[in-house]
Amino acid sequence: MSDTPSGPRTAVVIGGSLAGMLAAAALAESADVVVVERDVLPEGPGPRKGLPQARHAHLLWSGGARAIDALLPGTVGRLLADGGHRIALPTNMVGFSPAGWFRRWAEQSHYVVLAGRDLLDWHVRRSVRALPRVTVSDRTEVLGLEGDARRVTGVRVRGADGVERVLAAGLVVDASGRSSRTPAWLREFGLPAAAVRTVDPGLVYASRVFRAPKDLGNTFPVIVNVQADPREAGPGRSSTLVPIEGDRWLVTLSGTRGGEPTKDPELFEAFARSVRHPIVGELISGTEPLTDVAVTRTTVNRRHAYERARLPERFVVLGDAAAAYNPVYGHGMAVAAQSAVALRDTVRALGWSAPGLGARAQKAVAGPVGAAWALSTGNDVFYPGATEDGPTLTERIGAAYVRRLLLTSTGNGRVARAVTDVVTLERTAARLFTPPVLLAAVLGPRREQLTGPPLRPAEREAIAGILP
Repeated sequence: MSDTPSGPRTAVVIGGSLAGMLAAAALAESADVVVVERDVLPEGPGPRKGLPQARHAHLLWSGGARAIDALLPGTVGRLLADGGHRIALPTNMVGFSPAGWFRRWAEQSHYVVLAGRDLLDWHVRRSVRALPRVTVSDRTEVLGLEGDARRVTGVRVRGADGVERVLAAGLVVDASGRSSRTPAWLREFGLPAAAVRTVDPGLVYASRVFRAPKDLGNTFPVIVNVQADPREAGPGRSSTLVPIEGDRWLVTLSGTRGGEPTKDPELFEAFARSVRHPIVGELISGTEPLTDVAVTRTTVNRRHAYERARLPERFVVLGDAAAAYNPVYGHGMAVAAQSAVALRDTVRALGWSAPGLGARAQKAVAGPVGAAWALSTGNDVFYPGATEDGPTLTERIGAAYVRRLLLTSTGNGRVARAVTDVVTLERTAARLFTPPVLLAAVLGPRREQLTGPPLRPAEREAIAGILP
């Protein structure tokens, strides 16, 4: 199949998870798209073999939710109608940061969408499958790239029948996740490797689903999050409780080296009580567990600077294949969605046949990637062993400023809004360096810090008998 300006336009997306499906949606207005996935994609909202992290809490920040709806209108609404939750931020978040408890300032625009990852992925997958120009080929393994150091012309694949063939393409997108083979493919083409930055706090995740007591999964839709503080002695431990579909609570615990949670169900609640505040452990006390404890150790922050590398033309890398984050900050899905929008907008602006299209798209993807990277690694670099040489001077200065902003936001609603703008990926990090925010950070919080979880009287009444 040719791919000249007058011939059929074709694209191949490697990887059928969230990032790959959204990339397919981004390209479907300009080309016929084939999504190649090595695993079997479930027909419904079931677990997928290649996504073990789906069992942990996932946050879809409003910046990502808006991007998904820009690509696949109505998808988020259908997810919410199917039991997902839309939680206003910071109004309905009970959060304990390294700088103190956040106040629940009134907010109408920021939010987070919460649902089980399998359900969320299914809604996205269903919307993409409905697009007339997208074909999904699962049980198909990508063996390598076709082309050379100058240009990628397709991919070599092996299907479920064992037959190898070439899928010609005018654009190839690698959205294959943390296991991406792009570094090896670049070596095969004789190209230098992209610069890589790795920050590994040694974090381990353990998650379990509980039946929300007294139907609180629907009447108490509040996120509860106790963050670790890397400045404290000993390992960093955190806990998160989120409501998901089916009147359930999904609880995720995490710990760095020397303080990791385990798969032992008898120790789950005790770990939740051992973090900087025991509220999550108290909330699940006496509740009915619905699953075993799922543990994941693949939590390294790793960013490939492909936007500065020499890549062959007509080749783009996005999602976890470009940058993978510590999942505790919840930015992976939102970055994948915004990266797909950046890809779509680049093709729209330049045209499908434009020279340098791949390189321009890769630079556009670097925008949301960089913002989430700064948020994910700002704390993680300070854990022992996270990097070979410790945090850089730039990282130390940046972390100090972010900590000052967090402290100020505990008692200043305008700064809290600015921070939430950036955390939800609604705005870029430049929002935090405007003169009003800089001045407010110098002056510090206007109100005294809260001394405990900011639960409202009605919420305390609803969970009476759970909390002491």
